[in-house]
Amino acid sequence: MKETLLKYIQENNLSPFTNSKTPLSKTNNSYKTRDAKSIHNKVLTKISQNFIFPETTNLLNIFNFINQLQEIEKRQNFFQSIKKLGKIEKSFLQNISIPNKTWSPAYDVVVVTEDTDTFSKLKEKNCPAQLLVSETDIALLENRDIVQVLDCDEYKLVLERLDQSVFLNSLDEAYLERHLEQLSTWQHNLTILQNKNLGQRTNEIINSLFPLLDLIQDKKLKILTHEEIENKIEKINEEITEKIKELSISGESLMQMLNKGVLPENIKEIVRETIIKYEIPQHILNIQVPVSIDEPELEKLIKQQSSNEFSGVAEQIKSKAEEIKQIPSKLNELSNQLITFDFISGISQFIEEQMQFPEYSNLLSIFESKNIFLANPQPINFELNSNYKCSILTGANSGGKTTLIEHLIQLISLSNLGLPVYGNLKLPLFEEIYYFAKNKGSASKGAFETLLTQMSKIQPGNKTLILADEIEAVTEPGVAGNIISATAEYYINQNCFLVIATHLGHEIQKVLPPFTRIDGIEAKGLTDNFELIVDHNPVLGRLAHSTPELIVEKMANSEQKEYFKFLNNYLKNKA
Repeated sequence: MKETLLKYIQENNLSPFTNSKTPLSKTNNSYKTRDAKSIHNKVLTKISQNFIFPETTNLLNIFNFINQLQEIEKRQNFFQSIKKLGKIEKSFLQNISIPNKTWSPAYDVVVVTEDTDTFSKLKEKNCPAQLLVSETDIALLENRDIVQVLDCDEYKLVLERLDQSVFLNSLDEAYLERHLEQLSTWQHNLTILQNKNLGQRTNEIINSLFPLLDLIQDKKLKILTHEEIENKIEKINEEITEKIKELSISGESLMQMLNKGVLPENIKEIVRETIIKYEIPQHILNIQVPVSIDEPELEKLIKQQSSNEFSGVAEQIKSKAEEIKQIPSKLNELSNQLITFDFISGISQFIEEQMQFPEYSNLLSIFESKNIFLANPQPINFELNSNYKCSILTGANSGGKTTLIEHLIQLISLSNLGLPVYGNLKLPLFEEIYYFAKNKGSASKGAFETLLTQMSKIQPGNKTLILADEIEAVTEPGVAGNIISATAEYYINQNCFLVIATHLGHEIQKVLPPFTRIDGIEAKGLTDNFELIVDHNPVLGRLAHSTPELIVEKMANSEQKEYFKFLNNYLKNKA
């Protein structure tokens, strides 16, 4: 399954460094209405809250809605393996930043060749290239810091005499610095990821890239400058002067110094010892009193120093050519592995120890099931089977009828994804789920006709679930109960499962079709703060009342208005 994730990431060019999720086409699922799809998307959003990277959410597309039990079991095995790992630490991924180049070569590089085909290929790779056609071109190379040589036969001997020349064996070795520039964009992220448990392959990639970071560190060699030499010579001459003052110089030695400019051996020794003490190459100095700089020699040394420094770095890079050439592919793989790790670790955060994997059966049964959309959910029990294929769900406003219906969709979504759920769940392998949510507008002929048209498009089968929430709102109450009852009977005869939430329990009870059960979610009273006490767990086989008396009592006590008090007393007296 992990290989499937990596392949999907690669095919869709998903990156951990995007600020938003790329919209990708989704496979058609079994949710046949907009309302049902909305709840399914809400489930995906809930899961996605555990991901760091926006693109990771797209991996849920791999787990599209299917009706093949073998494939679902395969998914369950994958998520079971994640569950066994426990919650995987992933907070450090929040510190991952968009790659930003932090290194470029401090030297000027040019790749030279005599071959026109090679020159074209170098340009294709965006290498700084130059085609050598004359000796004039060679002369201009003396001012370049690094000259990489490829496919040069005619001017090979001349190029060998350039200290800054580095000879390449193949086109792939040309301007390897471009790969190191790319590596530098990951330097911050590699530091964060080092020594983290990201999986064997990911850790292998990081461990192979980390040593190459040493090539982009600013380790400048000690280079003597003209100003530094002058400062040292000043101190050298001061020290030599003090030492000579302590000497006794013979008349003969003095005459040689004056007439021939020849220093006596004892003075020469003082000069040499002092120069050595200040670590200055003697060949760039005039050995005399006072000591002075040999300007041509110093300029030659400074140029040679720079050339040697850059050539040394270039040779280091060349020696690591095989590892450096793999940087682009390894960084791409590392990027893909990070999204996969975010997905797996995010799922590990979503899955709780007490969650259980659903079983597939011919009945729909939930026991001690908790709703992931709620902060402190009450465990719910509910069942449909061959004896009762339809539940007419009755109860108070805000009692939980809608929540239960959407809870069922949530459980179906999680089950089909292959994920575990809270509580014990058995369900058919539904192929079509229709959900008609509560109409928020007013009753009208148009709304009623629209609803009937939508319901007529249902293509029922043995694995069809129909969920409807207060569909009576779009027509007159007098006939709505009969329509609901007739609708239930029609689709029960088509072997569908149904849950219909309604306030028309009394009306439907009189015309209750076979294989149908009336269930109730009931308010039981008021708290000290005059809030409704509702047992959200439906009582199977019991008609629930909307308990308007309790709502009026709540308002009479909380609002303290005469109208509410009058209603409350009136209803109590009529009871």
